[in-house]
Amino acid sequence: MKIVVLISANAEWHSVKPLFYGAEIQSSPMGEWLAAAGNSSPIVFFHGGWGKISAAATTQYVIDHFHPDLIINLGTCGGFDGRIETGTVILVEKTIVYDIFEQMADADDAVDHYSTDIDLSWLAEPVPHVVRRGLLVSADRDILVGDIPMLVSRFGAVAADWESGAIAWVANKNHIRCLILRGVSDLVGTGGGEAYGNLDLFQQRTDKIMELLIHQLESWIQASGG
Repeated sequence: MKIVVLISANAEWHSVKPLFYGAEIQSSPMGEWLAAAGNSSPIVFFHGGWGKISAAATTQYVIDHFHPDLIINLGTCGGFDGRIETGTVILVEKTIVYDIFEQMADADDAVDHYSTDIDLSWLAEPVPHVVRRGLLVSADRDILVGDIPMLVSRFGAVAADWESGAIAWVANKNHIRCLILRGVSDLVGTGGGEAYGNLDLFQQRTDKIMELLIHQLESWIQASGG
């Protein structure tokens, strides 16, 4: 089975590269990548870049150039204080892109167009690690405190990121299986974001989350039939 692992944010890629010390870092028009040994075949780790534009472009790029049977996105997300804890890993079952503001037609239709239900029926049960299954909302911005009540009431959201919505949407359009695992690196609440203005804290927590997800990766691949 051909597998590509997309790593989105620069901080996440910064955490991942040292875990494959000695691997040849290759370049492409879309980002850096490396190939690492897997149990059955090499696994491509590709730096997909941050935000929806990079995420969508690199997802299509790896599909066209590497022809994967499975795309896995490993990364971080911000959690809503009081609704989830730091360190929780979310197994994403649905993505919603919420920073769409349609004023000429039905706004809900616009949001629905870029929402993706992720089919995980192929994933063996029970899953190999403790996760929280559910929804992840995406936007090209960090979580705004004022948006949280709306995101909770409208979608039942507990966390948000920048890229999952684009990755899931493009994979679904190409009929490629997609597995998204995101660890909560920091919380945002009425007092603001604990990592806002504190990049060192974000990087430290990202290091821990990415090391955990890479350590667990092979068991997720086995659960995927690889």
